[in-house]
Amino acid sequence: MFGWLETTVVANWVALSLWAYPALLSLHIVGLAIVVGIFFTRDLRLAGFVRGIDPRMFANLAPLAWFGFAVNLISGLLLFTSQATVFATNLPFLIKISCIVAGMALARVIHRRLRQQSVSSLQYMSALSDETSLRPLALLSLTIWIGAIGAGRLIAYF
Repeated sequence: MFGWLETTVVANWVALSLWAYPALLSLHIVGLAIVVGIFFTRDLRLAGFVRGIDPRMFANLAPLAWFGFAVNLISGLLLFTSQATVFATNLPFLIKISCIVAGMALARVIHRRLRQQSVSSLQYMSALSDETSLRPLALLSLTIWIGAIGAGRLIAYF
């Protein structure tokens, strides 16, 4: 199946066009900057490393993060078609995909809790206690996104 995928018109366009691969890779980096930029900043705040930002404000950024994820998903799938047989057996690629799935699932949980806090907490002190309950999830999320980026960089070397 992966061999067939590499012979499709789309895969040939990505692999052989002078501009397709670099343009898609650039889009992929922009999507990464949006998704990881939002989630990483949110997680740094929830983990207690950054102050001065109300963490509930990140709940409003969820649509932008999902847009960045959509950009990454589309550009990533197109990039994948050009070397599907290589990527399908590439350990760093498989780790990257696993981290992304876990990171997005965790992001959904964290955003849901932040949205609930912004609706239900009327007092600042209750918001702070809710925030500290998200610290372990934020630390896990930071670790997952670092793993995804690290594994993504290692793909070319395996």
